[in-house]
Amino acid sequence: MYGFTRALLFTLPPEPAHRLGMSGLAALGRWPARCRAMREHTLRLAPMDLSVELAGLKFAHPVALAAGLDKDAEAVDGLFACGFSAVEIGTVTPKPQPGNPKPRLFRLPEHRAVINRMGFNNHGAATAAERLKGRTWKPGPLGVNIGKNKDTPLERAVDDYVACVDALAPLGDYVVVNASSPNTPGLRKLQEPEALSALLLAVRERMEAVAPGTPLFLKIAPDLTPEAVDEVVDVAMERGLSGLIATNTTLTRPFEHVHAKEAGGLSGAPVRELANAVIRRAYQRSRGALPLIGVGGVFTAQDVYEKLRAGATVVQVYTGFIYEGPGMVDRILPELGALLARDGFTSVRDVIGVDAHTGTPAVPV
Repeated sequence: MYGFTRALLFTLPPEPAHRLGMSGLAALGRWPARCRAMREHTLRLAPMDLSVELAGLKFAHPVALAAGLDKDAEAVDGLFACGFSAVEIGTVTPKPQPGNPKPRLFRLPEHRAVINRMGFNNHGAATAAERLKGRTWKPGPLGVNIGKNKDTPLERAVDDYVACVDALAPLGDYVVVNASSPNTPGLRKLQEPEALSALLLAVRERMEAVAPGTPLFLKIAPDLTPEAVDEVVDVAMERGLSGLIATNTTLTRPFEHVHAKEAGGLSGAPVRELANAVIRRAYQRSRGALPLIGVGGVFTAQDVYEKLRAGATVVQVYTGFIYEGPGMVDRILPELGALLARDGFTSVRDVIGVDAHTGTPAVPV
Protein backbone atom coordinates (compact mmCIF):
# COMPACT_ATOMS: atom_id res chain seq x y z
CA MET A 1 0.00 0.00 0.00
CA TYR A 2 2.73 2.48 0.93
CA GLY A 3 4.52 1.69 -2.33
CA PHE A 4 1.64 3.34 -4.19
CA THR A 5 1.48 6.25 -1.73
CA ARG A 6 5.23 6.76 -1.92
CA ALA A 7 5.12 6.78 -5.71
CA LEU A 8 2.56 9.58 -5.53
CA LEU A 9 4.50 11.51 -2.89
CA PHE A 10 7.71 11.16 -4.88
CA THR A 11 6.07 12.91 -7.82
CA LEU A 12 6.07 16.02 -5.62
CA PRO A 13 9.17 18.02 -4.68
CA PRO A 14 10.60 16.77 -1.36
CA GLU A 15 9.40 19.56 0.92
CA PRO A 16 5.76 19.62 -0.24
CA ALA A 17 5.73 15.83 0.01
CA HIS A 18 7.08 16.08 3.55
CA ARG A 19 4.42 18.62 4.50
CA LEU A 20 1.70 16.40 3.06
CA GLY A 21 2.98 13.39 4.96
CA MET A 22 3.22 15.34 8.20
CA SER A 23 -0.32 16.64 7.75
CA GLY A 24 -1.54 13.08 7.39
CA LEU A 25 0.29 11.96 10.53
CA ALA A 26 -1.00 14.97 12.47
CA ALA A 27 -4.55 14.13 11.36
CA LEU A 28 -4.09 10.53 12.47
CA GLY A 29 -3.03 11.81 15.87
CA ARG A 30 -6.45 13.37 16.33
CA TRP A 31 -8.00 9.86 16.43
CA PRO A 32 -6.77 8.48 19.79
CA ALA A 33 -8.57 5.15 19.56
CA ARG A 34 -7.16 4.50 16.09
CA CYS A 35 -3.64 5.45 17.25
CA ARG A 36 -3.82 3.07 20.18
CA ALA A 37 -5.14 0.22 18.04
CA MET A 38 -2.41 0.68 15.43
CA ARG A 39 0.31 0.75 18.06
CA GLU A 40 -1.00 -2.30 19.87
CA HIS A 41 -1.12 -4.20 16.57
CA THR A 42 2.54 -3.38 15.90
CA LEU A 43 3.72 -4.37 19.36
CA ARG A 44 1.95 -7.74 19.09
CA LEU A 45 4.10 -8.57 16.05
CA ALA A 46 7.22 -8.95 18.20
CA PRO A 47 7.86 -12.71 18.54
CA MET A 48 9.72 -12.26 21.82
CA ASP A 49 10.31 -9.62 24.47
CA LEU A 50 12.27 -6.90 22.64
CA SER A 51 12.07 -4.30 25.40
CA VAL A 52 15.14 -2.39 26.50
CA GLU A 53 15.98 0.14 29.18
CA LEU A 54 18.19 3.15 28.56
CA ALA A 55 19.07 5.89 31.05
CA GLY A 56 16.21 4.75 33.24
CA LEU A 57 13.71 4.99 30.38
CA LYS A 58 11.76 1.96 29.20
CA PHE A 59 11.42 1.27 25.46
CA ALA A 60 8.96 -1.34 24.21
CA HIS A 61 11.54 -2.33 21.58
CA PRO A 62 14.74 -0.79 20.15
CA VAL A 63 13.25 0.94 17.06
CA ALA A 64 12.67 4.67 17.62
CA LEU A 65 12.19 7.75 15.45
CA ALA A 66 15.05 10.22 15.08
CA ALA A 67 14.77 13.99 15.20
CA GLY A 68 14.29 15.85 11.95
CA LEU A 69 10.96 14.52 10.76
CA ASP A 70 8.71 16.29 13.28
CA LYS A 71 10.56 19.49 14.08
CA ASP A 72 7.64 21.23 15.81
CA ALA A 73 5.83 18.43 17.69
CA GLU A 74 2.98 18.47 15.17
CA ALA A 75 2.47 14.73 14.78
CA VAL A 76 3.82 13.02 17.89
CA ASP A 77 0.77 10.82 18.47
CA GLY A 78 0.54 9.85 14.80
CA LEU A 79 4.19 8.81 14.85
CA PHE A 80 3.73 6.74 18.01
CA ALA A 81 0.80 5.08 16.21
CA CYS A 82 3.30 3.87 13.58
CA GLY A 83 4.82 1.69 16.29
CA PHE A 84 8.00 3.55 17.22
CA SER A 85 9.11 2.86 20.78
CA ALA A 86 10.12 6.51 21.17
CA VAL A 87 9.75 9.72 19.19
CA GLU A 88 12.26 12.58 19.13
CA ILE A 89 11.13 16.03 18.03
CA GLY A 90 13.28 18.88 16.75
CA THR A 91 15.76 20.23 16.26
CA VAL A 92 14.09 23.11 18.12
CA THR A 93 15.74 26.52 18.56
CA PRO A 94 14.76 29.26 21.04
CA LYS A 95 13.33 31.58 18.39
CA PRO A 96 11.46 30.65 15.21
CA GLN A 97 13.62 30.65 12.10
CA PRO A 98 12.94 29.86 8.43
CA GLY A 99 16.06 27.81 7.82
CA ASN A 100 18.19 27.98 4.70
CA PRO A 101 16.99 29.12 1.26
CA LYS A 102 15.18 26.62 -0.94
CA PRO A 103 15.79 24.22 -2.58
CA ARG A 104 17.37 22.57 0.44
CA LEU A 105 16.16 18.97 0.36
CA PHE A 106 17.10 16.40 -2.30
CA ARG A 107 16.13 12.77 -2.77
CA LEU A 108 18.65 10.25 -4.09
CA PRO A 109 16.44 7.18 -4.52
CA GLU A 110 19.06 5.14 -6.39
CA HIS A 111 21.16 5.29 -3.22
CA ARG A 112 18.26 5.25 -0.74
CA ALA A 113 19.53 8.55 0.55
CA VAL A 114 18.62 12.19 1.15
CA ILE A 115 20.72 15.35 1.17
CA ASN A 116 19.39 18.19 3.29
CA ARG A 117 20.55 21.65 4.22
CA MET A 118 17.38 22.62 6.04
CA GLY A 119 19.16 24.72 8.66
CA PHE A 120 17.03 24.08 11.76
CA ASN A 121 13.84 25.47 10.24
CA ASN A 122 11.28 25.42 13.06
CA HIS A 123 8.62 27.49 14.81
CA GLY A 124 10.62 27.97 17.99
CA ALA A 125 10.65 26.55 21.50
CA ALA A 126 7.45 28.28 22.66
CA THR A 127 5.38 26.69 19.89
CA ALA A 128 6.78 23.21 20.51
CA ALA A 129 6.24 23.61 24.25
CA GLU A 130 2.62 24.61 23.79
CA ARG A 131 1.94 21.52 21.70
CA LEU A 132 3.68 19.21 24.15
CA LYS A 133 1.69 20.61 27.07
CA GLY A 134 -1.49 19.37 25.43
CA ARG A 135 -0.42 15.72 25.16
CA THR A 136 -2.35 13.16 27.17
CA TRP A 137 -1.31 9.88 25.50
CA LYS A 138 2.25 8.96 26.44
CA PRO A 139 2.98 5.45 25.19
CA GLY A 140 6.77 5.79 25.11
CA PRO A 141 9.68 8.16 25.71
CA LEU A 142 9.54 11.55 24.01
CA GLY A 143 12.88 13.14 23.19
CA VAL A 144 13.49 16.85 22.65
CA ASN A 145 16.39 17.73 20.34
CA ILE A 146 17.67 21.30 20.83
CA GLY A 147 20.01 23.62 18.93
CA LYS A 148 21.04 27.22 18.50
CA ASN A 149 19.59 29.88 16.22
CA LYS A 150 21.60 30.64 13.11
CA ASP A 151 22.03 34.31 14.04
CA THR A 152 23.33 33.56 17.53
CA PRO A 153 27.13 33.99 17.66
CA LEU A 154 28.96 30.79 18.48
CA GLU A 155 30.37 32.32 21.65
CA ARG A 156 26.79 32.76 22.89
CA ALA A 157 25.50 29.38 21.77
CA VAL A 158 25.24 28.21 25.37
CA ASP A 159 22.51 30.80 25.96
CA ASP A 160 20.36 29.27 23.22
CA TYR A 161 20.70 25.73 24.51
CA VAL A 162 19.88 26.86 28.04
CA ALA A 163 16.82 28.76 26.79
CA CYS A 164 15.59 25.60 25.07
CA VAL A 165 16.14 23.61 28.25
CA ASP A 166 14.02 26.12 30.19
CA ALA A 167 11.16 25.83 27.71
CA LEU A 168 11.24 22.16 26.81
CA ALA A 169 13.14 19.97 29.27
CA PRO A 170 10.23 19.73 31.75
CA LEU A 171 8.00 18.47 28.91
CA GLY A 172 10.23 15.72 27.49
CA ASP A 173 11.48 12.39 28.75
CA TYR A 174 15.00 13.13 27.55
CA VAL A 175 16.88 16.05 25.98
CA VAL A 176 19.41 15.93 23.14
CA VAL A 177 22.07 18.58 22.53
CA ASN A 178 22.55 18.80 18.76
CA ALA A 179 26.06 20.11 18.15
CA SER A 180 26.63 18.11 14.98
CA SER A 181 24.35 19.41 12.24
CA PRO A 182 26.43 20.45 9.23
CA ASN A 183 23.82 23.01 8.17
CA THR A 184 24.31 25.70 10.82
CA PRO A 185 27.60 27.55 10.22
CA GLY A 186 30.24 26.74 12.82
CA LEU A 187 28.01 24.46 14.87
CA ARG A 188 30.31 21.45 14.69
CA LYS A 189 33.05 23.48 16.39
CA LEU A 190 31.04 22.89 19.55
CA GLN A 191 32.17 19.24 19.39
CA GLU A 192 35.75 20.32 20.13
CA PRO A 193 36.66 19.26 23.68
CA GLU A 194 36.95 22.64 25.42
CA ALA A 195 33.83 24.13 23.85
CA LEU A 196 31.90 20.91 24.31
CA SER A 197 32.82 20.63 27.96
CA ALA A 198 31.64 24.18 28.67
CA LEU A 199 28.40 23.67 26.74
CA LEU A 200 27.51 20.40 28.43
CA LEU A 201 28.34 21.78 31.87
CA ALA A 202 25.97 24.72 31.38
CA VAL A 203 23.19 22.57 29.95
CA ARG A 204 23.52 19.93 32.64
CA GLU A 205 23.42 22.51 35.42
CA ARG A 206 20.28 24.04 33.96
CA MET A 207 18.70 20.63 33.52
CA GLU A 208 19.27 19.89 37.18
CA ALA A 209 17.46 23.12 38.06
CA VAL A 210 14.39 22.82 35.81
CA ALA A 211 14.09 19.09 35.04
CA PRO A 212 16.07 17.13 37.62
CA GLY A 213 16.65 13.52 36.68
CA THR A 214 15.80 13.99 33.00
CA PRO A 215 18.40 12.19 30.85
CA LEU A 216 20.69 14.32 28.68
CA PHE A 217 22.22 13.06 25.42
CA LEU A 218 24.62 14.52 22.87
CA LYS A 219 24.20 13.91 19.15
CA ILE A 220 27.50 13.60 17.30
CA ALA A 221 28.69 13.60 13.69
CA PRO A 222 29.75 10.56 11.64
CA ASP A 223 32.72 12.47 10.24
CA LEU A 224 34.71 12.53 13.49
CA THR A 225 38.08 10.81 13.46
CA PRO A 226 38.44 7.86 15.84
CA GLU A 227 40.55 10.06 18.10
CA ALA A 228 37.88 12.77 18.08
CA VAL A 229 35.24 10.18 19.00
CA ASP A 230 37.40 9.21 21.98
CA GLU A 231 37.61 12.86 23.06
CA VAL A 232 33.85 13.33 22.80
CA VAL A 233 33.20 10.16 24.80
CA ASP A 234 35.62 11.30 27.49
CA VAL A 235 33.97 14.72 27.79
CA ALA A 236 30.49 13.20 27.83
CA MET A 237 31.44 10.88 30.66
CA GLU A 238 33.20 13.63 32.60
CA ARG A 239 30.08 15.79 32.36
CA GLY A 240 27.81 12.96 33.44
CA LEU A 241 25.78 12.65 30.27
CA SER A 242 23.25 9.86 29.98
CA GLY A 243 24.56 8.83 26.57
CA LEU A 244 25.36 9.69 22.96
CA ILE A 245 23.33 9.59 19.78
CA ALA A 246 25.51 8.41 16.92
CA THR A 247 25.25 9.77 14.33
CA ASN A 248 24.02 12.83 12.46
CA THR A 249 24.35 13.30 8.68
CA THR A 250 27.67 13.20 6.84
CA LEU A 251 29.42 15.72 4.62
CA THR A 252 31.13 12.94 2.67
CA ARG A 253 29.89 11.88 -0.77
CA PRO A 254 30.80 8.24 -1.46
CA PHE A 255 29.17 8.17 -4.90
CA GLU A 256 28.41 10.16 -8.04
CA HIS A 257 24.94 11.63 -8.44
CA VAL A 258 23.33 14.67 -10.02
CA HIS A 259 22.69 16.02 -6.50
CA ALA A 260 25.91 14.75 -4.91
CA LYS A 261 27.58 18.16 -5.07
CA GLU A 262 24.70 19.87 -3.28
CA ALA A 263 25.75 21.32 0.07
CA GLY A 264 24.26 19.71 3.14
CA GLY A 265 24.21 16.54 5.15
CA LEU A 266 23.80 13.13 3.52
CA SER A 267 21.59 10.59 5.28
CA GLY A 268 20.33 7.13 4.46
CA ALA A 269 22.04 3.94 3.34
CA PRO A 270 25.45 5.52 2.50
CA VAL A 271 25.85 6.61 6.15
CA ARG A 272 25.28 3.15 7.60
CA GLU A 273 28.87 1.98 7.95
CA LEU A 274 30.15 5.39 9.03
CA ALA A 275 27.61 5.40 11.86
CA ASN A 276 28.36 1.80 12.82
CA ALA A 277 32.06 2.58 13.07
CA VAL A 278 31.40 5.54 15.37
CA ILE A 279 29.06 3.46 17.52
CA ARG A 280 31.66 0.70 17.88
CA ARG A 281 34.40 3.19 18.71
CA ALA A 282 32.28 4.99 21.31
CA TYR A 283 31.25 1.70 22.89
CA GLN A 284 34.84 0.52 23.03
CA ARG A 285 36.12 3.82 24.44
CA SER A 286 33.57 3.82 27.25
CA ARG A 287 33.80 0.04 27.68
CA GLY A 288 30.05 -0.06 27.40
CA ALA A 289 29.55 2.37 30.26
CA LEU A 290 28.09 5.18 28.13
CA PRO A 291 24.71 4.22 26.62
CA LEU A 292 24.35 4.74 22.89
CA ILE A 293 21.47 5.43 20.54
CA GLY A 294 22.41 4.46 17.00
CA VAL A 295 21.12 6.15 13.87
CA GLY A 296 22.14 6.20 10.23
CA GLY A 297 21.13 4.06 7.26
CA VAL A 298 18.47 1.97 8.99
CA PHE A 299 15.94 0.36 6.65
CA THR A 300 15.66 -3.27 7.79
CA ALA A 301 15.84 -5.53 10.82
CA GLN A 302 19.37 -6.46 9.74
CA ASP A 303 20.35 -2.78 9.92
CA VAL A 304 18.93 -2.54 13.44
CA TYR A 305 20.70 -5.75 14.42
CA GLU A 306 24.06 -4.46 13.19
CA LYS A 307 23.77 -1.34 15.31
CA LEU A 308 22.79 -3.32 18.38
CA ARG A 309 25.80 -5.59 17.87
CA ALA A 310 28.00 -2.52 17.40
CA GLY A 311 26.95 -1.15 20.80
CA ALA A 312 23.66 0.72 20.50
CA THR A 313 20.82 0.01 22.91
CA VAL A 314 18.19 1.90 20.90
CA VAL A 315 18.24 2.45 17.12
CA GLN A 316 16.58 5.44 15.47
CA VAL A 317 15.31 5.78 11.92
CA TYR A 318 14.57 8.78 9.72
CA THR A 319 15.48 8.44 6.04
CA GLY A 320 14.45 4.79 6.15
CA PHE A 321 10.98 5.87 7.26
CA ILE A 322 10.70 8.14 4.22
CA TYR A 323 11.47 5.24 1.89
CA GLU A 324 9.81 2.39 3.82
CA GLY A 325 6.72 4.14 5.18
CA PRO A 326 4.43 3.62 8.20
CA GLY A 327 4.63 -0.18 8.05
CA MET A 328 8.37 -0.12 8.64
CA VAL A 329 8.25 -1.08 12.33
CA ASP A 330 5.68 -3.80 11.59
CA ARG A 331 8.20 -5.46 9.29
CA ILE A 332 11.25 -4.95 11.49
CA LEU A 333 10.03 -6.38 14.80
CA PRO A 334 9.33 -9.99 13.75
CA GLU A 335 12.47 -10.09 11.64
CA LEU A 336 14.59 -8.70 14.48
CA GLY A 337 13.21 -11.34 16.82
CA ALA A 338 14.12 -14.01 14.27
CA LEU A 339 17.69 -12.70 13.99
CA LEU A 340 18.12 -12.76 17.75
CA ALA A 341 16.71 -16.29 18.02
CA ARG A 342 18.84 -17.53 15.12
CA ASP A 343 22.00 -16.49 16.94
CA GLY A 344 20.90 -17.83 20.31
CA PHE A 345 20.01 -14.55 22.01
CA THR A 346 16.97 -14.41 24.26
CA SER A 347 16.89 -10.64 24.74
CA VAL A 348 18.07 -7.47 23.07
CA ARG A 349 20.31 -6.73 26.05
CA ASP A 350 22.35 -9.87 25.31
CA VAL A 351 23.39 -8.70 21.84
CA ILE A 352 24.39 -5.11 22.63
CA GLY A 353 28.05 -4.54 21.80
CA VAL A 354 28.99 -8.12 20.95
CA ASP A 355 30.88 -7.00 17.84
CA ALA A 356 32.54 -4.15 19.71
CA HIS A 357 33.74 -6.62 22.33
CA THR A 358 35.30 -8.88 19.72
CA GLY A 359 36.53 -6.08 17.49
CA THR A 360 34.81 -7.60 14.46
CA PRO A 361 32.97 -5.32 12.04
CA ALA A 362 29.24 -4.78 12.49
CA VAL A 363 28.29 -6.38 9.18
CA PRO A 364 25.70 -9.05 8.34
CA VAL A 365 26.51 -12.25 10.20
